[in-house]
Amino acid sequence: MKTRRFAAHRHPNFRGAAALRWHLQPPLRNIKLLKSVETGVTRVAFIGLGVMGYPMAGHLARAAHAVTVFNRTTSKAERWIAEYRGEAARTPRAAAHAAAVVFSCVGNDDDLREVVSGADGAFAGMAPGSLFVDHSTTSARVARELAVLAAERQIEFIDAPVSGGQVGAEKGVLTIMAGGNEAAYQQAAPLLGAYAKSVRRIGPVGAGQLTKMVNQICCAGVIQGLAEGLNFGLQAGLDMEEVVAVIANGAAQSWQMDNRAHTMLNGEYAFGFAVDWMRKDLGIVLDEARRNGADLPTTAVIDQFFGELQRRQRNRWDTSSLMTLLRDR
Repeated sequence: MKTRRFAAHRHPNFRGAAALRWHLQPPLRNIKLLKSVETGVTRVAFIGLGVMGYPMAGHLARAAHAVTVFNRTTSKAERWIAEYRGEAARTPRAAAHAAAVVFSCVGNDDDLREVVSGADGAFAGMAPGSLFVDHSTTSARVARELAVLAAERQIEFIDAPVSGGQVGAEKGVLTIMAGGNEAAYQQAAPLLGAYAKSVRRIGPVGAGQLTKMVNQICCAGVIQGLAEGLNFGLQAGLDMEEVVAVIANGAAQSWQMDNRAHTMLNGEYAFGFAVDWMRKDLGIVLDEARRNGADLPTTAVIDQFFGELQRRQRNRWDTSSLMTLLRDR
């Protein structure tokens, strides 16, 4: 299947002092969840308003969908509805009630299980025929596990991790790799276009997370290679701004070079994806590799480099801070 690209529909941003409307947990009813014929509005929920989820939910609101949000830190939910309008809920279950599609973007496997399962979890508030789309980066195992729970409630589940970082989320130009059945994917894809420049279904549930693992393996290797190349040039006495200007037009070109080489040369490491999150992701990668027998010698070494950054209290710096391990010597 070819990559699907969707233009994000931009509507004026509604701002103002919208009063926070907290939902109680209503009983689950068999309600019609399709788009309103009169308004074209889809009722959706978004769980997790971190650096990625906050702007992603905002793009859905700007696309004129009816959005209810849930976040464990209620002040962030209050700030979100003041900026975008919409509603906030006290629990994932309340947020998911009456939603055609529920999105999530949380930290790890345990966070995802917490917001999905149990009496207050999103699944408990979703009606049969509704759709759950998870944008978290997790193990493929938890995606498959939750898909089984969803199926028991006649809920469709898609694992749809993203790439593009905070800037990509804010600009609405993320890349999304999805796992799930084709019909569910086709239902979700137009909504994903509100914050993505590229959306592709890779295969069944779990395939999205496995693809994100491939992405992180490649990113880790490229960042380390870039750090070593820049450090080599500095040690050789080269004008590295000139060097980057030349090689960025050749085979060495990469997103990391285009977006991080200059900041790395300036010793600036406050841009995007943090060391802690990459270490978490590489842990998922290495665990999966132990299961499927893949040999990842370079990735395993780079994972230890990120561990060293954590030990040096650089865990909130972005991943290009691998450069500092070379410059500190």
